Amino acid sequence: MVTLDDLDRRILEQLQRDASLTNQELAEKVFASAPTCLRRVRSLEQMGIIKKRVALLDSDKLSPRLTAVVEINLTQQSAEIFSAFEALLVKEEAIKQCYRVSSGPDFIVFMQVPHMNAYHDLVSRLFTSTHHVRNIRTFFSTHCSKFDTSVAIEEY
Repeated sequence: MVTLDDLDRRILEQLQRDASLTNQELAEKVFASAPTCLRRVRSLEQMGIIKKRVALLDSDKLSPRLTAVVEINLTQQSAEIFSAFEALLVKEEAIKQCYRVSSGPDFIVFMQVPHMNAYHDLVSRLFTSTHHVRNIRTFFSTHCSKFDTSVAIEEY
C-alpha cells in the first residue's frame, strides 16, 4: 500500500476525470506549480499507481456491440488450472474484464462481441471441457446505466 498526500490525491482525482489535461491545466486545477505537478505525475507513474492513460470511446457510436456478463465454473479448483484458464481469457480481445470471485462462480467475465454468432464462436472455443469448464451462465446487457472507471482514493 502506498501513502499518498493531499496533492497526490487531487492529481489522481483530476486525471481520472480527464487525463487529456495539459500539465499546466492540471497544475491550476490542483493548486500546484507546473514543475511540482509534473514531478508528482511522473512519480505516480513510476510507482505504478497510474498504469496508463486512455481515451474512453462510445462503442454505440462506432459500431454497436453485444455485451455479455458470463459466470464460469471450472471442473476443478486448483491454482494451476485457475492460472491456465485465466491466461487463456486475458489473451482474448473480446474479454474486457476478468475477475476471479468467491462464493459463487469461479470467474466473472465481461465481454463485447459484434453479434451473437461471434459470441457463440468465442464460447465454443474458450468454454469447452478441454479448458476444464463445467458450466457457464451468460447475461446479455440490454442497457448500460453507468460505466465508471474511476477508483476511490481514500485517505488513510
